[in-house]
Amino acid sequence: MTLATLLRPSKSKAGVHDLGGIPVLTAWTFFTKRYDFLRKHFNSGKKYFQFRVLQHRVIALSGEEARKMFFVEQGLSLGEGYRILMGAAPYLEDINVKPEDGEIQDGDFTESWMVRICKSPGHKTNILYLVLPALFEDVNRRMKDWGNEGRINPFKEIYDLVFQMTVRMATCQELAENKDDIERLTQHYWDLEKSATPVALLLPWFPSRAKKAQKNSTRALFTLLYKYVDLRRKAPVPSSDPIDTLIAYGDNNEAIVGFIMGVIFAGVINTGAKSCWILLNLGANPEWKSKVTEELKTLVTNHTNTLSKEPLHKRLAAIPLSAWEEELPALDLVIRETIRIAASGAALRRNLGKDILLADTTIKRGDFLTYSLSDVHLNANIYADPTKFDPGRFTKGKEDNQKETYTYLGWGVGRHPCAGMRIAKLEMKLILAMFLVGYEYELVDSRGNFPKELPLQDRNDIQQVRSAPMTFLRGLMGISTSRGRWATLVI
Repeated sequence: MTLATLLRPSKSKAGVHDLGGIPVLTAWTFFTKRYDFLRKHFNSGKKYFQFRVLQHRVIALSGEEARKMFFVEQGLSLGEGYRILMGAAPYLEDINVKPEDGEIQDGDFTESWMVRICKSPGHKTNILYLVLPALFEDVNRRMKDWGNEGRINPFKEIYDLVFQMTVRMATCQELAENKDDIERLTQHYWDLEKSATPVALLLPWFPSRAKKAQKNSTRALFTLLYKYVDLRRKAPVPSSDPIDTLIAYGDNNEAIVGFIMGVIFAGVINTGAKSCWILLNLGANPEWKSKVTEELKTLVTNHTNTLSKEPLHKRLAAIPLSAWEEELPALDLVIRETIRIAASGAALRRNLGKDILLADTTIKRGDFLTYSLSDVHLNANIYADPTKFDPGRFTKGKEDNQKETYTYLGWGVGRHPCAGMRIAKLEMKLILAMFLVGYEYELVDSRGNFPKELPLQDRNDIQQVRSAPMTFLRGLMGISTSRGRWATLVI
């Protein structure tokens, strides 16, 4: 085969446009600027196209028919899809540790454990119910560190806060309150993110620095978390913490550590990013900010003693879990709309089942699939003015998102709905409650001035989904905070 033949795009026998070229070069942008890579080829009129990652065939899909298949087909594995094409997530197999006898970490594996952690909605043995006071203590402690007034970068401070909360939700009190170990965990996860380089993913056999860093970070995570699992297993009296719950189910230490590593990773890259963008969207939309603030104040009035002199975070912690989940309709709309706009990354799967026929395309066992969420979330044929922040589009009677099947993918659909949705929503609401009821804040740019417009999201920033640099911002968006009313707030 000549070089010219190798580089020439072709059409496969299955009817999928083949990008052709040298596989490493063709796929390079998929790992460096994934959103732009997919958008470029879909905008050129391709409905389905394929390229190679090593010996693997990757098929990019768009459209309603492909979307229904992608999220419903039984043989498509979420875990195996992300393992090869995503990077940055910690996997025990990378350090030769098996979670269970012959069992690998997969989306289904993690989801079944999340059900155990969040069982019995509304029951007083539910971990979400039991952990509320501790979560508010975490939020209050972090906000005290910020001081009564000043400026913070949400893509640093809110990420750190969500990390702290997720660790508490997934582990035990001893770890959640060990500041030094929390900082070590944070560093290990960001070291993993840095190790997800194109070289490490496209050339996994090459002994690169990134590959070595990936294994070192995963090993460090495993060692640190294993220490706390073992600590809880040897404790004379079991607690209601997640680790103890999993121990009670008979799971071994390695399996529990694998679960924890996956949950924390998912929490940081999803809940952390969305919480930041909720604050930015509300700061840029005073009408919705006011609406959500009043709704939260009403929640506090309805469920706590208005004459109480207790600090705000303790009053908020006394509100029933059911109220947080059922009595904040405006905030629910804001969360839903923020996720729609922010969730524009690529979902990944691998076919571990039988061959699948899609139109004139055969998806073979072993093939990888990718579906860009922007294909539906930012589709002007489904959502009018799709980049506009408009939570009202989801109110009853609106026609948006009712034109096709599976038009909202923010919490997953089909075979892989987000098992951590309740945890993620609760974390977002607790942060928003403390911010909107306890703070006055506004958006500022790097010079301290109110920006002319909200910065665009960097849609190629796969892990952190930060704002894209803009000339008049000169850096990341900040939040100017003032807690002058903190101690004297009367509701």
